[in-house]
Amino acid sequence: MSRPVSNPATAANGRSSSLMQTAWIATRDTLQARWSALAARERTGLTAAAVLIGAFLLWSVAIQPAWRTLREAPSRIDQQGTQLQVLRRMAAEATELRAIAPISSAQSSAALQGATARLAGRATLQLQGDRATVSFNGLSGDEFRDWLAEVRSAARARATEVQLTRGAQGYAGTLVLSLGGSR
Repeated sequence: MSRPVSNPATAANGRSSSLMQTAWIATRDTLQARWSALAARERTGLTAAAVLIGAFLLWSVAIQPAWRTLREAPSRIDQQGTQLQVLRRMAAEATELRAIAPISSAQSSAALQGATARLAGRATLQLQGDRATVSFNGLSGDEFRDWLAEVRSAARARATEVQLTRGAQGYAGTLVLSLGGSR
C-alpha cells in the first residue's frame, strides 16, 4: 500500500495556524486571569477608561468628519455654483468670439491705432506685421481696462505678452498683441 504524500507547505501552514491559535488562547487566558485578579473598583475604572477612549475614537474618526462636511457643504455648493456661472459665461463669450467673422490686418491695425490715439500720448504703438507692441505710461486701471476691451472687440487683438507695473501715476509697461487678422 502506498501512503499519500502530504504537501510540506500545507503541513507548515497548518502547524503555524495551530501555533497562532494556541498562542492566542494562552494570551486570552492570561488576560482573563489578570482581569479576575483586579479589584472591582479597578475593573470599573478600566472599563470607564475604555469606554471614554472608544467614544473619543468614534467621534474623531466617524462623527466629526461627517459633521464638518455637512456644516461646510452649503458654502461649498454656493462657491461651486458661482464658479460654474463664471465658466458658463466664459464659454458663451468664447462661442460668440468664434462666431465673429475675422477682420483683415489693415482693419485690425486701424482699430488699434484709433484706440491708442484716444489715450492722448500716454501710449505709443509699434506695428510689426501681425504683432503690435504698445508701451503705456500713467494709465488708470479703468482707462487700461476700457482700452483693452476696445482693442479686443474692435481690433480682434489678443494679448500675448504683458509687462505692467503699478505706480503712483497709474500703470506703466508694455503689452504685445497678436492682431485679429491672424487667429
